[in-house]
Amino acid sequence: MSNSLAIATVTATLAKLITDGVKDLPGANVTTKPLDKAHADYNSNQVNIFLYQTVLNAAWRNMDMPRQIQPGETGRPPLALNLHYLITVYGAGDEDGPSHQLLGKAMSALHDHPVLGATDLQNVLPSSGLESQIERVRITPLPLSVDDISKLWTAFQTQYRVSTAYEVEVVLIDSTRPSSTPLPVLTRGQNDAGITAQPNLIPPFPAILDVQPQKLQPAARLNEPVTILGNHLDGDSVAVRFTTAWPLTPPLTPPAVPAIGTADQVVVTVPNDPANFPAGSYTVAVKITRAGQPDRFTNEWPLQIAPTISNIAPVSPPAGDVTITVTCSPEVRPEQRASLLFGDQEILAQPHPAQTNTLSFVVTAAAKGKYWVRLRVDGVDSLLIDRQSVPPLFDPSQQITIT
Repeated sequence: MSNSLAIATVTATLAKLITDGVKDLPGANVTTKPLDKAHADYNSNQVNIFLYQTVLNAAWRNMDMPRQIQPGETGRPPLALNLHYLITVYGAGDEDGPSHQLLGKAMSALHDHPVLGATDLQNVLPSSGLESQIERVRITPLPLSVDDISKLWTAFQTQYRVSTAYEVEVVLIDSTRPSSTPLPVLTRGQNDAGITAQPNLIPPFPAILDVQPQKLQPAARLNEPVTILGNHLDGDSVAVRFTTAWPLTPPLTPPAVPAIGTADQVVVTVPNDPANFPAGSYTVAVKITRAGQPDRFTNEWPLQIAPTISNIAPVSPPAGDVTITVTCSPEVRPEQRASLLFGDQEILAQPHPAQTNTLSFVVTAAAKGKYWVRLRVDGVDSLLIDRQSVPPLFDPSQQITIT
């Protein structure tokens, strides 16, 4: 996610695009000044970029970030902004001819870049993180009425010069407040009663009806079997294709893993490949091969691959500011979002510029007591609950005692 430098990154990127667009005009200068200070040098050809308004984006205003908040948790929506810019041109000696050339070049440059690419944003200000936000940053012309233009220039008590307005949306600035992540509920009332639904129409083609990780868990881990239920899943050979639902760099090639089973059930083992099979959201589809027929694929079904905590250090730190080191599998990639759910707090991992299986978390002012911990990678939590026990129990290896 992007931080508070996102607005400055957008302004600098626009200035870079326009600078590249007008570089063939002699003496062209690009500035980012308020309207009353913009044209200080009357002997230069100048394009001025002025951010005159920021507007909250209605679509993202109260929306939690996808894959970061689970049901029942209280998230912190990002600060979602639409930025309104005024592009003003000045000709040397207040000549309109050069200013019109500048205006055409500047508008053409923005027209050719309707979406600010990740490379453009990162090259200008790499520390903002804007290039990795989930939503694209788009540039759109913004028509202004004569009344709007008059009010804008009157407010700065300066004479109007030929200008055009643009809207840049959306800039998502991540909240600095941690999310509230209460522990999962172990039972749902008396006898743990709930509602189940089951389809009663059997399709004539191979289809997945459900995907079940082992031991009643909501997610699978590396080297664990997964049971796929459906119809017409038998063939001369059967394989399961795993596809990531989250873009990774380099992209993960969807592997087809051999499986065994019957027409109603297929069992596949998640590959034990920590370096190339990251935790996160996946979809699975069954590939069925029959002699004399083309290969058939079923529908895709979601599956979460959970991280596994193999070691926590220290397990009994003193109260106060505590640095916790977690060793996990699979390895976490630099572009993946990792956090430690410490009791009911979410603690973001310290920067990890390289792929690693060791993450560090800083807990501020930790009070004495016992805390259950979970590792969350791209919205998928490590498995804390033993759901086969009656009643369910927490995993004792995922607990830290602050002394």
